[in-house]
Amino acid sequence: MVHRGNNMIDFKGFFSKKIGPKETDAPQTFDHHITGSIKSYYKRRIYSPILYLVLLLLLAGIFPVRSMISPVRLSDPNSIKNAYKTHNSYGRIRLKNLYFTGYRQYWMGSTRGYYYYTVMKDKVVLVLLDPVTSEQGNPTIKNLTVHARILKDPATRQLVLEKLAEDLSWTRQGLTGSVSHYTLSEPDATGILPRLFVLAYVATGLFALISILAYILYIRHPAYARQIRRLAPYGNPRKMLKEAEEELSTLPQLATEDMFITQHYFIETSTYGVAIVPIREIIWIYKYSTLHKLLWHHFAISYTLCLTCNKHRYLRCPKNTKSNIDGIMDYLSEANHDILVGFSEENRRKVEVIQNDLLPLRKILAFLSRRV
Repeated sequence: MVHRGNNMIDFKGFFSKKIGPKETDAPQTFDHHITGSIKSYYKRRIYSPILYLVLLLLLAGIFPVRSMISPVRLSDPNSIKNAYKTHNSYGRIRLKNLYFTGYRQYWMGSTRGYYYYTVMKDKVVLVLLDPVTSEQGNPTIKNLTVHARILKDPATRQLVLEKLAEDLSWTRQGLTGSVSHYTLSEPDATGILPRLFVLAYVATGLFALISILAYILYIRHPAYARQIRRLAPYGNPRKMLKEAEEELSTLPQLATEDMFITQHYFIETSTYGVAIVPIREIIWIYKYSTLHKLLWHHFAISYTLCLTCNKHRYLRCPKNTKSNIDGIMDYLSEANHDILVGFSEENRRKVEVIQNDLLPLRKILAFLSRRV
């Protein structure tokens, strides 16, 4: 029996009927349909992490990300200048004989850093140190290794030079000629924002790379995919996949566009994901509707099938028609009479008892009561 209105096919009746010589229609075959759907699913998903890695590489070409992650070694004014010109604005340098200028940099009412100067190969280099590193403005620092960002002619440099010229009774022109154009700023390299950026860049980059490698593995070997591994609490995942494939390819009991029922399994192979669950493990099924609209215009209503299974596994099959979901629910309830059908407070409480959801809370309360 074929219901063309709701795209649902009852294969049980079809296969039980003998096909005559003039009947040329053949049932749809589902050979390796599950593994093929898993491959297609991850082939679609692999583009996102690839594009994200390309974006990270573009950011590394525009911004000095490489030196932020791995600071270059600096030694003198020439190395500072060369590092800045080669897009390596973050470095680590060992400084000697730092002298406090007497000036600070403020940000939102609090001290962001203390300005020091040191002489390197007849050049005065300004250094902005973190309050903790400088011990809140220690007059002199003999030796210090600092992680800093190289800033070329920052706006604050001119203000510091003007004040220093007044204090040292030098002319501004004479002092400017002796001071390097490059300032080393520790807060700009070790502040919360640079650290968060580096952490996010590295963590998300590694996640994207691992995702790409995992997706390639799942495309080549679908049996290792997460959807199949999730069957582990119910038995051997690979054997269950093989059994589900055989049942789906030989005699599926019911089929919609993306949901199938075989003798022992409920299967979903939609664009939203692939899922397999043994019918005997389903304990509760229900549906809910979603109204799709744009501003005040209502387009359509779609329905989502929700399944609660043993071992705290939950499945959602969105964007389906009401007739398809009703047919699936009726078939599942007939295949397993222990399945609770429909959303209600009574069914929710029954599932809570079956799943023993309150056990962790009871254990905590029992532990606290013993401690008291």
